[in-house]
Amino acid sequence: MRSILVVNSKGGCGKTTLATNLAGYYAVRGKNVALVDFDPQESSMDWLDARGGDRAPITGIAASREPVRIPKNTDYVIMDSPAALHGRPLADLVRRADTILMPILPSPIDVRAAKTFLTEVNKLRKVVNADVKFATVANRVRENTLAAQDLNEYLDALQLPSGKKLPFLAGLRASQNYIRAAEKGLSIFEFAPVKTLPDRDQWARIFRWINKVGKT
Repeated sequence: MRSILVVNSKGGCGKTTLATNLAGYYAVRGKNVALVDFDPQESSMDWLDARGGDRAPITGIAASREPVRIPKNTDYVIMDSPAALHGRPLADLVRRADTILMPILPSPIDVRAAKTFLTEVNKLRKVVNADVKFATVANRVRENTLAAQDLNEYLDALQLPSGKKLPFLAGLRASQNYIRAAEKGLSIFEFAPVKTLPDRDQWARIFRWINKVGKT
């Protein structure tokens, strides 16, 4: 069973977008998926409520108000975390994960917040779960903008405490496909491929990394 935590202490950075699209991707491939929503706002659970009964099934767990009981046959656990997550609550989630994805928006405010949070997560990984794999994803990127270029350069230069490069996986574009998918309780991988090809291409590197670190 793979446990993937989508986390950033900054609100509005697209954690639910990443979590729901991860869940949808694996579900349509026949995997047993649990989507665990730790955010009291329950945006991931709202997404599931909008999902039609004829779609690939996903088990939803509202972790802010019910016990987290993962079905035994689950292949992938996708965890959507709340904003303002620090200290012990953050450590508890890191303990549950074997993979962490951190979405960051291309804005100076988000980058400054990310610097502090990345330091906290890396310290926790040394104490709580040194084996957890960690990578960043740029989200809602408007191509050929200065903000996008600055974020890419910042993420490309990030290093882990060991001195190794922190993987920067992809820049997900600011696409209407994500908005349409969210409205219907779908992932972009449940639309016709021809309509979502640029977005799928950006996700391909994310899935390659997840598959690779799953083998180590």
